[in-house]
Amino acid sequence: MPQLTVEGVGTFEVEDGKRLVQALTQDAGTDQLHACGGVSKCTTCRVQILEGEPNKITAAEKETLRVREVTEPGVRLSCQVLCESDMTVRVISRLEGSGRKDQGGAVADQIEPAAEWTER
Repeated sequence: MPQLTVEGVGTFEVEDGKRLVQALTQDAGTDQLHACGGVSKCTTCRVQILEGEPNKITAAEKETLRVREVTEPGVRLSCQVLCESDMTVRVISRLEGSGRKDQGGAVADQIEPAAEWTER
């Protein structure tokens, strides 16, 4: 099982292939935002992967990051990343201080839209 280390929170074992957004909210108990419900539309689920960034990226995430002009190194959409190896992440978008009433809509177990994988 992959180890997920969340800066300032701790290290957790997560199910292999679990969506990072779910691991952050369910396993690590963070208040990670996911306003669009995890479908690569909004960028509120941004994290910075400090170690262990996957080389693959969904076409949807790549396009959303491009359109939103997100170019910082290691910044990814947690709704589009699978936990398949050990990672260390920094949660960027949190409910605390956001002014939102909740973290966002329910997130499906599978990546949405259907993953078309490409290289970063």
